[in-house]
Amino acid sequence: MQQPRRRTGRSSRTPLALTVPALLAVAFLLLPLVGVLARTPWDGLAGHLTAPGTVEALRLSLLVSFWALGLSLLLGVPLAWLLARVPFRGKAFVRSLVLLPMVLPPTVGGVALLLAFGRRGLLGPYLEDWFGITLPFHTSGAVLAATFVAMPFLVISLEGALGGLRPRYEETAASLGASPVRVFFTVTLPMVAPGLIAGAALTWARALGEFGATITFAGNLPGTTQTLPLQVYLLLQEAPEAATSVSLLLLAIAMLVLIALRGRWSGTPTARERATKPVAAAADPADAPRVTSSPAEHRERWPLHAHVTGFNQLTLDAEPGTTIAVVGPNGAGKTTLLRALLGLTTRAHARLTLGDTDVTELPPHHRGVAWVPQDGALFPHLTALANTAYGLRAHGTPRAEARREAQEWLDRLGVGHLAHRRPAQLSGGQAQRVALARALAARPRALLLDEPLAALDQTTRARVRHTLRHHLDGFGGVCLIVTHDPVEAVALADRVLVLDDGRALQDAPPAEVTRHPRSPWVARMLGRNAWPGTTTPHGLRLSEGGTLVVSDPLPPGTDALAIIAPEAVSLHPERPSGSPRNVWPGTVREITASGSRLRVLVTSEAAPDLVAEITPQAAAELGLADGTTVWTSVKATETTLVPR
Repeated sequence: MQQPRRRTGRSSRTPLALTVPALLAVAFLLLPLVGVLARTPWDGLAGHLTAPGTVEALRLSLLVSFWALGLSLLLGVPLAWLLARVPFRGKAFVRSLVLLPMVLPPTVGGVALLLAFGRRGLLGPYLEDWFGITLPFHTSGAVLAATFVAMPFLVISLEGALGGLRPRYEETAASLGASPVRVFFTVTLPMVAPGLIAGAALTWARALGEFGATITFAGNLPGTTQTLPLQVYLLLQEAPEAATSVSLLLLAIAMLVLIALRGRWSGTPTARERATKPVAAAADPADAPRVTSSPAEHRERWPLHAHVTGFNQLTLDAEPGTTIAVVGPNGAGKTTLLRALLGLTTRAHARLTLGDTDVTELPPHHRGVAWVPQDGALFPHLTALANTAYGLRAHGTPRAEARREAQEWLDRLGVGHLAHRRPAQLSGGQAQRVALARALAARPRALLLDEPLAALDQTTRARVRHTLRHHLDGFGGVCLIVTHDPVEAVALADRVLVLDDGRALQDAPPAEVTRHPRSPWVARMLGRNAWPGTTTPHGLRLSEGGTLVVSDPLPPGTDALAIIAPEAVSLHPERPSGSPRNVWPGTVREITASGSRLRVLVTSEAAPDLVAEITPQAAAELGLADGTTVWTSVKATETTLVPR
């Protein structure tokens, strides 16, 4: 018997209740176009389109539409940026003003323009008396009317593109020394180019076809304000066949614009970012570090002093050449600290001194603090060489010198042979080294790295870590690295700054933090069990209930953290009767591999969750599996108390 075919996708039957109205909508939109094509006098088409009145109206329409486009770009681009980037009171009202011409009847728009700029309007008399400008019944009036109804298309399209552009690119450019205007023209506009082009094309097409506002405000004067749509209106009364031919011309222009913009209406950079996002490629021989001596320009020395208030509350002092790893749980304030040092957040304020210079009141592009975000934020429209030279050019270095120095930096980090590739053509390790070269080439006084190796595979991460360590050794400022990887913290940092809820719990060398972590999160990051509580004469009263006996207690009443290594936890099938003084029953909830050993998570009602590390042979002998009941034990001598 034949088995029924399995359906692997969505049902092939479309609901009839949706299909019929949809087809009717298509027919409703299509029939007028078919009507134009059917009624076009094809034998007289050329004569109608080359008639002197039509040619003059077309010339005027092109003149008006291109001037309207230029005026829309001049006014609309800054307005779109303001709406997308700057929070201010009344933004909803301003956005409504932008949308108003799109929903307002064009003739009403013309009346409004007449009442504002006409000879008896609000501004018209002053324009005429002071500047001799008369807008109504003049070509400039037609331009103004077309701009009024067409500019919203540019603003809406570009605002959407700017809203989809993540600010990290602009913030990174600012940290490299680029002024806001330079950032806008060299980073923002190139990255939202699809949205800008789409908005500009739609604006031009709408201005070309404008009728109602033009005839109401500027009139219908041949050679002065009689554009092609107005010519169609007159021809309908005198020569309907010619009106149909000219209408076909406008229809063809509109269709060409829409075809050219197919799939580009929003213009948001999301798709472009996905296309240009560097991938964490597997090991590549070209990724092997090829390092040389550090540059001479970093022989200058810049100690750092920062007093941070707001969400983060801490004081940070570091000597030149110091690398500080910033660790802590999510929401601890790590990125906020970096952004406060950059001057890019209102959540926290940093009074920052670099060397002998107080940079607190300086904008980000004048601070000399370079930032490398987690993904590097390489500008996708620039090559690796142009990316690296960006900070130098922002500081006024001549182009040839900037490119030469940028090439030297790329060579130092082993990616000089990739200078002419774009970010989409780089592997994850290569992109991170280009981002680091770009930051160091800008000659910063402080360097901030936000999880620079997080997106890399293990092999590439080790290579990039080695390269990074080498170049940080020659850096004359202070480097802060946000990381969740204990290996990175130990391998790269001279100090580890532990944050929790915006405050510093610990600031010490990596070895000290490893031996005596004061944060439960850091202890768990290092693979330790960490139980907070309050000390008693014999041990620790746990915050989650229960007590822990230790051999070397602290003074009673001290807030402390009990650190227990996983290998110090023993598992038993039955209650042990030996020397352990800390014994609890529990249930196995998870077993994971860690190298050649197994890590076993045990939960208990009598104690906090506990992780034990045992051999696979011991796990087999105990018959461990998810849900197995076991007894855990910890010797008092295997527990370390750390004051918090």
